[in-house]
Amino acid sequence: MKTETRTSLGVGASAPRPDGALKVAGAFAYASDLWLDGMLWGATLRSPHPSAWIRSIDVGPALALPGVFAVLTHEDVPGAKFYGLEHADQPVLAVDQVRYQGEPVAIVAADHPETARRAAAAVVVEYEVRAAVTDARRAALDPACPLVHPGGNVVRHQPVRAGSAGSGAEVVVTGEYEVGMQDQAFLGPEAGLAVPADDGGVDLYVATQWLHVDRDQIAPCLALPEDKVRLTLAGVGGAFGAREDLSMQIHASMLALRTGRPVKIVYGREESFFGHVHRHPAWMRYEHGATADGRLVYVKAEIVLDGGAYCSSSPAVVGNAASLGVGPYEVENVWIDAYAAYTNNPPCGAMRGFGAVQACYAYESQMDRLAAACGLSPVEIRVRNAVSQGSRLATGQVIDSPAPLAAMLGELAAMPLPGPPAYAPSGSRRQGGSGARARGMIGTREEPDPRRLPGGVGRTTRGEGVRRGVGYGVGIKNICFSEGFDDYSTARVRVELLGGEPHALVHTAAAEVGQGLVAVQAQIARTELGVDRVTVAPADTSVGSAGSSSASRQSYVTGGAVKAACEAVRRRLEALAAADPGLSLGELLDRYGPVEETREYRHRPTVPLDPVTGQGDSHTQLALCVHRAVVDVDVELGLVKVVELAAVQDVGRILNPLALEGQIHGGSAQGLGLALLEEIQMRDGRVLNPSFTDYLIPTILDMPPMRLSILENPDPNAPYGLRGAGEPPTLSSTPAVAAAVRAATGLALPRVPIRPEDIALAHTG
Repeated sequence: MKTETRTSLGVGASAPRPDGALKVAGAFAYASDLWLDGMLWGATLRSPHPSAWIRSIDVGPALALPGVFAVLTHEDVPGAKFYGLEHADQPVLAVDQVRYQGEPVAIVAADHPETARRAAAAVVVEYEVRAAVTDARRAALDPACPLVHPGGNVVRHQPVRAGSAGSGAEVVVTGEYEVGMQDQAFLGPEAGLAVPADDGGVDLYVATQWLHVDRDQIAPCLALPEDKVRLTLAGVGGAFGAREDLSMQIHASMLALRTGRPVKIVYGREESFFGHVHRHPAWMRYEHGATADGRLVYVKAEIVLDGGAYCSSSPAVVGNAASLGVGPYEVENVWIDAYAAYTNNPPCGAMRGFGAVQACYAYESQMDRLAAACGLSPVEIRVRNAVSQGSRLATGQVIDSPAPLAAMLGELAAMPLPGPPAYAPSGSRRQGGSGARARGMIGTREEPDPRRLPGGVGRTTRGEGVRRGVGYGVGIKNICFSEGFDDYSTARVRVELLGGEPHALVHTAAAEVGQGLVAVQAQIARTELGVDRVTVAPADTSVGSAGSSSASRQSYVTGGAVKAACEAVRRRLEALAAADPGLSLGELLDRYGPVEETREYRHRPTVPLDPVTGQGDSHTQLALCVHRAVVDVDVELGLVKVVELAAVQDVGRILNPLALEGQIHGGSAQGLGLALLEEIQMRDGRVLNPSFTDYLIPTILDMPPMRLSILENPDPNAPYGLRGAGEPPTLSSTPAVAAAVRAATGLALPRVPIRPEDIALAHTG
């Protein structure tokens, strides 16, 4: 086979995303844009109570409305009445009780979305309200706590034991920390279209993260074989873990099969807050013991995660929190207990960082306390205890690939700091406004741009009472699924002659959720096959599973599968070329026709954590990211402006530089949001702020400039040496911002998000 010109848009290039221009122009088709002539609209009736018995359901008033085609309850579920990611404990529709506010009770199909909503509201449900269990610590640790589920309130308890914690320390610091309930806050709400098929099955077009596991849960509930439940990925408007669990999939399918008509369901924004899982709130108590010069001797930790009403992925989240609970630091003596508990709060499950985020906030806060107690800088305390290749984690797993944490910290600390603030940081508005006027800041050219100050364009300050702080954060995140999960992906690659030119078709079931995976698959095919024309087919269940678009795993696992399938195709082409030398690729394809291969790719095996000691090689790969945050804080009003974020991340091998930078920026933004803005407010199991008016996410005005240093230290066990990159920046950005606010205010601030009153009331009190 004659040598082909290698493409310039292969691995390592900033290849453009095929969906990019469409999304910018507003022309991309999301799941909420799906349409079929004659389709019906679905709507869901949800419980207003966090905990109640259902005494009766009357669907008659809803059925009496013109335009209503079906009203279904749990009695109409054709097959299994329960489903779940790891444990089938969640009802398709509430049976005899509800366990959280927003639990689906009935579903409706009508000829207009407003009719469907009115019909859902017309269903009459008689509830017997009971007291809700809302304290996760009590649920997990108090035997007298009422049970949310008959089997007990503890979803999983995972200890980690190493050495003999609690002896030989000259310096001891303790702290209790809390992390609020964060929402994934994707912009595209849950949506999908179910179409009844002639064979008695259903075709479902849906925004999801995991097509095959969706199908595995849907089919038993519909009493259908898996081959009669066919899923195709619709346009996804963000995910971040919230689309791993089912939302409207079974409901739309039930309505379509009952009515014989296509049924579309689209959640509104408020319903979306009730329709998906959230990040687990956490309570954590840590104790760190060290030598006088700051070397860790032991770490003790108790971590309690609020899993909410149903299991979801809580067991895996606990495993991550436990196994990574001391962070990327060398310490021989460890005593950790991590729990997830059932409560009557909203279900919690996967969100970017997946258990490691909560633990990272606590152990990094502790490292800052330890630095102060030992008289060391925040960077130096971390350097002295940093892991490296060959280090052993608390679980006994040895880091067997590059882990240059000390060098990363040194590089981060050496980055230039932003210039001095354009205001006078001393003084107080309580001293009167004349001070600012006397300093020449009002009505002169020295008046600062309000966008650079806390409070922004609200112009709450001109610099009085504003202080600057700098903080650091370090995080370690597992990549791919852990603890013995059979984690693999499948890819089918076909090379043929189209329009007189070689063309490659890549087909996987991997969900593009905004991370740029479609572009990466095409880059790999170009690199391995030497062709410029590559098409990535829509993801669906007609090809083998690709697993979930989560755990920073798709570039690793689906990238590995595409690479393996391309290599198999190339070997066949090379064999043809050897038998018929002198022909170009195009000439070979013209003579012999298309060449197609399908391959599965599995990463190296892992094992479950020991249920008593927490020991075991539970993780496939580990990734590091370090952040520095610079903030300005108005200590009188409690307002914070993040002036700059700087990050150093080791990604093993860069596949697409521009997309990678976007991932680091996006992960950092979500970490900033958790530090300062984002929290689902709860009272007695009820959500108080289910809207983007009251649930605050960072906007472009909240995100600061970022300095990035992206390192390439290849992992010899991974395709191309890459290291999953999407989640690590979410870990370290939160404690870095919190540490910077502490540095500016002198306050302990043991909880995120940090609220204005946490600063202002402490300052004035």
